[in-house]
Amino acid sequence: MSSVNYFNKTAGWNLQHTYGKLPSGFFTYQQPVPVKNPKTVILNEDLCKELGLDFSDFPPQEIALLFSGNKTPQGSQPLAQAYAGHQFGNLTMLGDGRAILIGEQKSPNGSLVDMQLKGSGRTPYSRGGDGRATLKSMLREYLISESMFHLGIPTTRSLAVIESGETVYREKSQTGAILTRTAQSHIRVGTFEYARHFLTLEEQKELTNYTIGRHYTMLIGEENPALALLKAVMEKQAALVVDWMRVGFIHGVMNTDNMSIAGETIDYGPCAFMNTYNPKTVFSSIDVNGRYAYGNQPYITHWNLSILAGALLPQIHADQKQAIELAQETLNAFQEIYEEKWLTMMRGKLGLIEKEASDKHIIEDLLALMQQFGADYTNTFVALQTGDLSGEAFYEASAFQEWYLHWVKQVTRNGRNLEEVQKSMAQYNPYFIPRNHLVEEALDNASLNNDYQLFKELDQLLKTPYNPDSTKLHFQSPPPNGDAGYRTFCGT
Repeated sequence: MSSVNYFNKTAGWNLQHTYGKLPSGFFTYQQPVPVKNPKTVILNEDLCKELGLDFSDFPPQEIALLFSGNKTPQGSQPLAQAYAGHQFGNLTMLGDGRAILIGEQKSPNGSLVDMQLKGSGRTPYSRGGDGRATLKSMLREYLISESMFHLGIPTTRSLAVIESGETVYREKSQTGAILTRTAQSHIRVGTFEYARHFLTLEEQKELTNYTIGRHYTMLIGEENPALALLKAVMEKQAALVVDWMRVGFIHGVMNTDNMSIAGETIDYGPCAFMNTYNPKTVFSSIDVNGRYAYGNQPYITHWNLSILAGALLPQIHADQKQAIELAQETLNAFQEIYEEKWLTMMRGKLGLIEKEASDKHIIEDLLALMQQFGADYTNTFVALQTGDLSGEAFYEASAFQEWYLHWVKQVTRNGRNLEEVQKSMAQYNPYFIPRNHLVEEALDNASLNNDYQLFKELDQLLKTPYNPDSTKLHFQSPPPNGDAGYRTFCGT
């Protein structure tokens, strides 16, 4: 059967194009740039089923043509989105410089899911870039985004990785690839910044109404839709970053163009996971001042929300002074909202179900001890949850022993059983996270040697991160020398 016949089959595609109904200034219609020799590397079958897609009758080469952008599915209307963004605090005009939105798949549950090809060639927003992506960086996004999903954290997801058959130059020659990324949408804080700086007030309002209609339908009919949207996004972002803090995730590049209005984790460039607990932990090679360090993530979220508020000011009130006052009043609530969500999360990690005023002290005392002794963040909570306090000098330290006795007394108040407490902690504390050294080894093996064994092992294991597995204990261990000298890169 010819490839033409395959692409006449629907495979379950049900593409909508609501974003294309926005004013033309928000995007440019653009076809993906074909690649030389596409080859299917990964197809996420589980995600296909969730989206109502079935490629079981499609040979790998036909799938490669589809997800490389060499051919597009029936009903697609490919476009590149325009947006701006504060990158390390500086406003820049951006846009999809290497990504194409082929449409919004209407899934069986009725939701719209963006289908984006990342690494699909130059667009009007490429700013001198080649529009391509490396296999290593796309495999990283696939592995980490899927891990985040299974950790229970809102995230974009990865549907497919396709080798392009072309070479991409990033300081050295690398294998090129295209990733198919799915998202609730790709609307960002930077989209609102772009509208504020380059489009009319009416067009700005159209973006706000579209966003509310797509993501925050409970706000339809609000007297002040822009202010209501700011409040709703603030709640979502506070919850998202609390989830990052829960598992030790460091995004690495929290620019406003990487802040999803839908409240999903987006862009897995220089991301990493913290092993040894230290709020100042940062791995990104370009974050020389630690702006996006682990402990700074809530503060940067607040800063990014202030940028969103600034972009919404003309919609919040015609009088700028009143608009600023209303926006500031909203933003002032962030710290309390975040701290309450963080405290609830940490109580969950430690089984502090009966809320007490002293809970915060217990939490902060443990974190201080972990930092002092260089304890592993993930494994410390697993040890408390399982009761296996062996093999680490930290657990033998008198300061920890004193804290531990106080914690046991606190969580077993009113006749609660310690085993019951530990069981309640299980949903908050993963056994397995993507350990940086293992991720790098898996990515190097795959991208340099075409050896996917470790990558597949990690991918499978990270689908059940909360399930103990005594045969996989080596995946729980941090690197022997810690993360000394470890650096991550954007991959752009």
